[in-house]
Amino acid sequence: MAVPTVSVIVAAYNAMPYLTRCITSVADQSIGQDKLEIIVVNDGSTDGTAAELERLSDTYPALMRVIHQENSGGPSAPRNRGLDHARGQFVFFLDADDYLGPEALERMVAMAEENGTDVVLGKMVGVGGRGAPTSMFRRDQPKTDVFSSRVYWTLNPMKLFRRELLERHHLRFPTDLKIGEDQMFVGPAYLHASGISVLASYDCLYWVQRDDDGNITLQTGGSEPRLRFLPRIVDVILENVPAGPGRDHLAHRHLTVEVQQLLGHVAREPRELQQKQLDRLADAIAPLWHEGLNDQLSAMARLRLHLVRHRMLDEVLELTRFEKQLAKSKVATPVLVDGGRAYARYPFLRDPARSVPDSCYDVTDQIGLRHQVTRAELHGTTLRLAGYGYLHRVATEDVTTDLVLRERDSGTEYRLPVRHTATPGLGAHEDEGAYTYEEAGFETTVDIDTAAGGAPLGDGLWDISLAIGAQGLSREVRIGSKRALDVSGTADTRVVDTTLGIRAVTLYTTKPHGNFTLDLGEKKNRVLPHLKFGESRWNASNPTELLITGRWTLGAYPDGPLTLALSNDSGATAAFPVARTAHADTFTARVPVLDLPAGTWTGELRLSGWSFALPKIPKDLEASKWRRRGLPWYAKSASGSGGRFALLVAKTDLVKAVAGKLKA
Repeated sequence: MAVPTVSVIVAAYNAMPYLTRCITSVADQSIGQDKLEIIVVNDGSTDGTAAELERLSDTYPALMRVIHQENSGGPSAPRNRGLDHARGQFVFFLDADDYLGPEALERMVAMAEENGTDVVLGKMVGVGGRGAPTSMFRRDQPKTDVFSSRVYWTLNPMKLFRRELLERHHLRFPTDLKIGEDQMFVGPAYLHASGISVLASYDCLYWVQRDDDGNITLQTGGSEPRLRFLPRIVDVILENVPAGPGRDHLAHRHLTVEVQQLLGHVAREPRELQQKQLDRLADAIAPLWHEGLNDQLSAMARLRLHLVRHRMLDEVLELTRFEKQLAKSKVATPVLVDGGRAYARYPFLRDPARSVPDSCYDVTDQIGLRHQVTRAELHGTTLRLAGYGYLHRVATEDVTTDLVLRERDSGTEYRLPVRHTATPGLGAHEDEGAYTYEEAGFETTVDIDTAAGGAPLGDGLWDISLAIGAQGLSREVRIGSKRALDVSGTADTRVVDTTLGIRAVTLYTTKPHGNFTLDLGEKKNRVLPHLKFGESRWNASNPTELLITGRWTLGAYPDGPLTLALSNDSGATAAFPVARTAHADTFTARVPVLDLPAGTWTGELRLSGWSFALPKIPKDLEASKWRRRGLPWYAKSASGSGGRFALLVAKTDLVKAVAGKLKA
């Protein structure tokens, strides 16, 4: 019997009517039934699950195997039993409520095989109001690990596992846990995997919210089951990950997600049980927490952990109520600004009876920055900018906003003052108008000849930021990603006359973020692509005059001379001024060929320090003919010139000309 590529294991308990779609989605996978086996373990269902499984088994006799057992009380035992019978190179655990995207298994297997990874996370999509994890699915990650990604923030088992990994480390779901059994399986699998892939570009798993809220993974049972598994997963981390940034990365998940969820259950339990459960929680997290973790945690998480670690039950319960109300509120928590720092006005801030340190409330680095650019224009050597910027929840009093220019490679920085302008009514669209920002506007003119402390800015990529300041608090943000509809993000390249001579200046927006950068000296934006030549042709009214037309797509260029420069293979040179049209974006160069000495001429268009090779003369362009001192001359496209301009000017060979006529 051929070994299947993937064994799909389904633990089913009272799974109707969702079961049918679940199994059908596997049978219809694009990878093909010859590469699949479906193992369904019916965990003592009392609805129509058993009968439907038998019907499906008859429909897919070569694909599906059904195992019936007494109810075990949870998903661990049926998953383990299915794993014991699996033969596939890979294993995918699928809940009977959920279903797969048509190409899910084919794509995940391909990613595992191409990258040599042991675990593949396929993008999850919530159905029927069920929330699905998102932070780890921002982009495809062909090969990552548990420490340098967000994969640890999803510990459900609905993933593709290389079965050899599971067997080598004897990984099974613990049957004595009702909550967290998946973490005890997936966590070690992550840690032992040779690599982890993330497939975010395809919807692999549809995570269904059952109408009766009967999903196995949503059944909780209060704080007790969580307090049973939390110390065990902490032990897994302590035993497998040495102290340091890697352990802290994993600890972050449990110190935030698990602690918050568990406290929500504690708050609903009898008073006589609450202190006991809080003490157990404090003991469980103690090995993971240390002061160095604070910088990675939100202020709310720092405050929550402080209260837990100090076993402050009443304060924990009040904070839990506060968080619940905050989640329903449309108004963000006010802040206190003091000494250049911002502190969220969460419960017990600077309450002398509690003595909670200010660091538990410090949200300075999390303060939101709101900004928009309403004007961004180059005029000669100056850049004119306008817009607004403010710190969310911080009134625009004692405003100290500056514009910041920072050269990307060297880090050289210049701060330029802005003129503050009134913005009446700004902020009314958020927080139900609780905060207003009346002086958030700014206007400024950046002169590249003086912006470097009175001197010209040097060549480089100058990223543009705002240092938004109010009430002694200042935060910096790149600007441009938020623009008024009439503010273009298209690159505007110009050639301008500066105190350092003619220079190329481009205002453009970065990709993918769309922030403004000033490019001086063609670091990324070249002048050459902005010249578009037309075809060369003879002047209809003057057949010995070659016309070369073109068009600039530059935003501007100086009034200095635009010159056509020619040279021939004998060392002779010639130069001709180029006429610009009234619109200044098109030009015509005129080459009077009857004045050129004999030879093969090449040339270029010159603008200040730039030169542009002229376009090739069409081969089918008829020769121009004239008489010089009574003798016939001609000019035509030179053969063998490749893609460059080459003009042959020569005296007609009369002997060859007569011979040619006789042959004709």
